[in-house]
Amino acid sequence: MVKVKLTDWKQDYQMDEAYKALRTNLQFCGADKKVISLTSCTPNEGKSNVAFHLACSLAESGKSVLLVDADLRKSVLLGRVEVEEAGEVKGLTHYLSKQAKLADVICGTTLPKFHIIFAGIVPPNPAELLGSRLFKDMIRTVRDVYDYIIVDTPPLGRVIDSAVVADACDGVVIVIEAGAISYRYVQEIKAQLEKSGCPILGTILNKVDYTREGYGRYGKYGKYGKYGKYGKYGRYGSYGDY
Repeated sequence: MVKVKLTDWKQDYQMDEAYKALRTNLQFCGADKKVISLTSCTPNEGKSNVAFHLACSLAESGKSVLLVDADLRKSVLLGRVEVEEAGEVKGLTHYLSKQAKLADVICGTTLPKFHIIFAGIVPPNPAELLGSRLFKDMIRTVRDVYDYIIVDTPPLGRVIDSAVVADACDGVVIVIEAGAISYRYVQEIKAQLEKSGCPILGTILNKVDYTREGYGRYGKYGKYGKYGKYGKYGRYGSYGDY
């Protein structure tokens, strides 16, 4: 098994506490919510960063965690680690195109109980690979091995991949950049996800600027009151520290 060194997973105290709160809320969703996908509306909302640190936080708490990089079009996760062994790091596309076995694409890390499947090379048909029977079979296999599988997927506002992946997951979380995404646009993304039949577990408000007026300890809730319509989904909405 290829092993990689995690270089920037430790957060400052405030961020660390925020991720602990997030993982706790995720656990309260129920023991049947093991395979969780993360998506966003547009690129650069911090989705991959949230997926990475959430997975690290879960592993730090003693859970066995597999982070699957299913953003086959524009992956950034491999750039966050250092490969400890020379050679090519094979990823999800290698497995889904039958160029590698599952055991060959699961990478160990310097954090105990935390493994990663990187995206691999950019394929010509990402949606088809992610919608294949092989991908669903892979999820069923790793479900029996890990406590949690966190799946990083592309922004749903650009491509359909996230909705395709959601069909194989127990729940999905939407990462929203504060002050950048309109309420109507989030509603459109939510509607697309609902068609997959996968429960929307909540939203994460990311890149909140607490230096701005109105973002005090409690004031931050008032600024984004328009997201209140997500009543049953907004389990994560208050954790805007990411």
